[in-house]
Amino acid sequence: MVESNYDILGIVEGSTEKEIRDAFRRLALQYHADRGGENEQFIKIKQAYEDLKIGKKYPETNIEKIKNSRVYSGDSEADVRKKNQILGQQLYKEMKTAEEWAAALNRTNSTATRLFGSKTLGEIELERKANGALSIKGNFMAGSLSYDGPIIMQGSITSPSWTEEFRTNIHLTKGDFKFINPIENKYKIENGAKILVDNGDVVVGNIFGRKFRVEDPEGRVGVFQIQEHRTSVSAPNGKIIAENVANTVSLDADTVIVLNVEDDVRISAREILFYGGKLTYDSVIELKEGGSIRFFEKFSIQGLSGDAIIKLENGKQIRLFDVKTKKIKDLSDEFVANKESYGKDATMVGNGFTVTYDMLNNLSKKSPKKQKTGWVSRFGFSRD
Repeated sequence: MVESNYDILGIVEGSTEKEIRDAFRRLALQYHADRGGENEQFIKIKQAYEDLKIGKKYPETNIEKIKNSRVYSGDSEADVRKKNQILGQQLYKEMKTAEEWAAALNRTNSTATRLFGSKTLGEIELERKANGALSIKGNFMAGSLSYDGPIIMQGSITSPSWTEEFRTNIHLTKGDFKFINPIENKYKIENGAKILVDNGDVVVGNIFGRKFRVEDPEGRVGVFQIQEHRTSVSAPNGKIIAENVANTVSLDADTVIVLNVEDDVRISAREILFYGGKLTYDSVIELKEGGSIRFFEKFSIQGLSGDAIIKLENGKQIRLFDVKTKKIKDLSDEFVANKESYGKDATMVGNGFTVTYDMLNNLSKKSPKKQKTGWVSRFGFSRD
């Protein structure tokens, strides 16, 4: 006879929520490893409790566990890769079908709703709305999707780490790509996914890449290789608005607005606005001609890493350390006193500071020999 979740908790079928909860707490105290209990039994008890909370009477069978797992595991790395490639291939085919389905609705200006994906890795709901927008509900986990219109997303986006072939790629030929309440819902883009919006804006939450060590393929002990899954978001003719961006990410847009940037992030834009206090760890800013970088946080110098690099479109590179040692954070007071001397491009914002492409291009590498008045001369910026 198959043991039910009620049997595991030692209670009768039909017990109240309180009785189920009390039984779990009693057994958890008895079997928790911290109290000398058996860890496997504790896991079994906890799963039974979680199942009963959603009305599930019996534990999952071994077959159900495999079907409901996000990725297959096996005895060897080769087995894992092979099985996961099969899953990735399934999702890839589903997304191609979804792409064709959405395109057909666009051609006839029709509305419809349909589920796509895999029961193993999770299904997502696509809805083509009357205004031409494509609504996606659920987590996008693998495959490519191109759409000629805006996309509204309720879910996170990731990419399979086991293969490049089925990497997540979302391409909008027109319109905006937006998460719905991304900060509140904690939506994110991660693990090497790519988003390209040809003519529109991107409004998302956190963006993370992935960088990890793998053992040497030749089997040398103590030798590792670094592999990365760089997450890429591009809106060459629009804005990218994001929260925290970290760990191997590339952003490319006309305007980039972010909170914090950490650990190997590349930003290429004409206008870049930082609302947080961190720009750290081997990050690179590629500033386009005529552009500017604005730091809104009051005196956020402490969070700006000296190893970050600012690259200008003409090829010149400036270490953020060089900008910091010119005491850029003190420019706001100088700006108020000498505003008419700076020109229309030298603007200060709030309690933070702004540096323009021209300022950085004219930044002197050496201190002036003679003391001069005004920050324009002392910090090596040209008034031209």
